Amino acid sequence: MGSRGRPRTAADGPSGSTDPGRGSRTGAAPGTDSGPEAEVESVYLAEAGADDFGGDGAEGGDGDGDAPGERPLRGRAERRRAAKRAARRRRRSLLRELPVIMVVALVIALVMKTFLIQVFVIPSGSMEQTLQVGDRVVVDKLTPWFGSEPQRGQVVVFKDPGGWLENDHKPSADGPVLRNVKALFSAVGLLPSDDERDLIKRVIGVGGDTVECCDQQGRVSVNGTPLNEPYVSPGNAPSRITFKVTVPQGRLWVMGDHRDLSADSRYHMGNPGSGSIPVENVVGRAFVVAWPLSHFGQLDVPDSLSSLPGRVTGSEPIGPVPAEPPLVMGVLGVLPLLTRYRATHRRGGPVAD
Repeated sequence: MGSRGRPRTAADGPSGSTDPGRGSRTGAAPGTDSGPEAEVESVYLAEAGADDFGGDGAEGGDGDGDAPGERPLRGRAERRRAAKRAARRRRRSLLRELPVIMVVALVIALVMKTFLIQVFVIPSGSMEQTLQVGDRVVVDKLTPWFGSEPQRGQVVVFKDPGGWLENDHKPSADGPVLRNVKALFSAVGLLPSDDERDLIKRVIGVGGDTVECCDQQGRVSVNGTPLNEPYVSPGNAPSRITFKVTVPQGRLWVMGDHRDLSADSRYHMGNPGSGSIPVENVVGRAFVVAWPLSHFGQLDVPDSLSSLPGRVTGSEPIGPVPAEPPLVMGVLGVLPLLTRYRATHRRGGPVAD
């Protein structure tokens, strides 16, 4: 009789299977899927257990399955290993990104130093009591690019017009490679430049002004108006040198607040411009003392000078501060971009080992 007509026997098993290789199915619980799909799933789980939890198929016991509580322990161990792998990937990713961060930060610092702000250190007492030796002042370099010219009473940093600073510059003994490295670092503010020839003074007169000293009370006057100068260092006369100068157009008459120590316009009246400096030599206006914090404050224009009618038409050089704020701000400017990039990269999928 065919297979349809042959009665089942005990040897056939409850499922009616005559395949000895499937004898394991005889113990299947009622209601359990015992088709080919179940066999494939069993093989997949066995392989996953060996690969994911570090076993070899027999680690969990005698092949009858994991002991109670063993699979959760393996799961925790695997999560720890995955966390360590992720941490290693993050470290490698950061090392790859560091050069990009530094390049972008240096570019931002260079742009800020050239066009926006720069920090200078005060080396001498020629501007006391307004500025002390060692003070750091922030200089606005942006507004001159838009045609803004210095106003009376402002404290400005300017390039030596010639003859104001001693010619003590010595040729560098550095080799060409070191010179180029220093030049690069100086360009972004990491090192002071050997060629910095800057001074800092207060603007007293602008193009067309007549500045003279002294009236009967010993005061400096501009266009016949005596100045009240509360910024002059205590114990100093407004000037111990008498003078009367008409400032040429496009030039500035500048004086230090510590009049007895400042080799300013009064000491260079024999030079072209009668001691005045060209407006184009002005680097920028010092508008705030940033350091130390005990000296922190704005450098405002005194009322006696700001109220004057009309419009602006031996000193030691001051130097830029190494590692100045533009570099710090450049790094801070890169961080949000880096954070956004990393977040987007993580959402796009894990990085392969």
